[in-house]
Amino acid sequence: MKVLHVITGLDMGGAEQQLRLLLRRLPAQCEVVTLTGPGPVADGIEADGTPVTHLGMSGHHDLTALPRLTQLIRAGRPDLVHTHLYRACVYGRVAARLAGVRTVVATEHSLGDAVIEGRRLTRGVRTLYRATERLGAATVAVSDTVAARLRRWGVPEERIHVVPNGIEAHRFAFDPAARALVRARLGLPVDAFVVGGAGRLVPGKRFDVLVRAVTQLPGVHLLLAGEGPERETLRRLAEQFGSGDRIHLLGVRDGAVDTGHGGRAAPAGDGPDIPGLLSAIDVFVSPSPEEAFGLAVLEALASGLHVLYGSCPAVDELPQEQAPGARRFSLGVHELATSLRELRREGPGRLAVPPVVRRYDIARSAEALTGVYEQALAAAPARRRRPAPVPAPAVQAHPSGVVALPDPARSPAPSQLSNR
Repeated sequence: MKVLHVITGLDMGGAEQQLRLLLRRLPAQCEVVTLTGPGPVADGIEADGTPVTHLGMSGHHDLTALPRLTQLIRAGRPDLVHTHLYRACVYGRVAARLAGVRTVVATEHSLGDAVIEGRRLTRGVRTLYRATERLGAATVAVSDTVAARLRRWGVPEERIHVVPNGIEAHRFAFDPAARALVRARLGLPVDAFVVGGAGRLVPGKRFDVLVRAVTQLPGVHLLLAGEGPERETLRRLAEQFGSGDRIHLLGVRDGAVDTGHGGRAAPAGDGPDIPGLLSAIDVFVSPSPEEAFGLAVLEALASGLHVLYGSCPAVDELPQEQAPGARRFSLGVHELATSLRELRREGPGRLAVPPVVRRYDIARSAEALTGVYEQALAAAPARRRRPAPVPAPAVQAHPSGVVALPDPARSPAPSQLSNR
């Protein structure tokens, strides 16, 4: 089986990292195309032995990417095209159909009730999504929650397949030596109570709530791993409350956390990786009010941590005994600060790895996805013998010179939630 994966970009992110993990386990000959900048995850995928092609998309509305992608698919002659993330799904489904590949599987990684990939859903985005979804053979939802959203959008039940995300649990096992080393490198007191968080630093993740809560807890430190446009805002917020020395913003580079402080980036790989970070902290917080799955929460649970979260379908869809160390909280600074204060007083310690972690093993995810591939290929109409690859026809520009592809990144940011 020959599979071409098309993804919007390969910077650090949950969907990108999930693709890399799956590629290591899929029993197929795979290649990857990234529409925009390849980023650090592309380097990792290539190091694992999977070729990555950068399409060179110059902007969100670069329509010339469509014939280039069509030509690439036609030349590669894959049995199946698998698309990831909104823009890649739009371009990939159309290009595959133009190239004569009728078996297209799309994974919906980041669909919320009101946002997609962190930005507000507009009517144009919804319309284009539904129109291009009809060109596919199957749409994969990473949780039952996302599957329900797809059904509400009108995606036919028979085309929806739930394949949960997965992790390599052993990578996140608690390591006392790593805990001591990370704390020493960051200059943290051995007995300090340390809170952790990780993710893209964008408004929708609501890390401002986490920063504000920690500023109310004297002596408590925060390690926040991630990159994004909110980094400088969060740094200023910490300084505003006189807590700049306790709020540590750690950038992420190729799976490693850089120990830069106050917005000053340290050399890549100079700090702990995410498993080391999780070993160094005492409690993990994921304040995002809307998630499609909740990978960061799952990784923290694999490290034996107590977790406070705003949204995590991976946990919420299961009985409570599957994740006894995880507790949901309503998004609010006071409630979060109170919960952290209680955990600090109790001295949380490490928990046994809960059953939910074993449930979401990446090997099981790869096996389930392979089943989706096989079903989609079996249901595809018999393909006519195709001629030798030929260049895709050039696409003429619209007389206005403007291509109006709805773009989540250009839609307004989600409204701010109350911090009370």
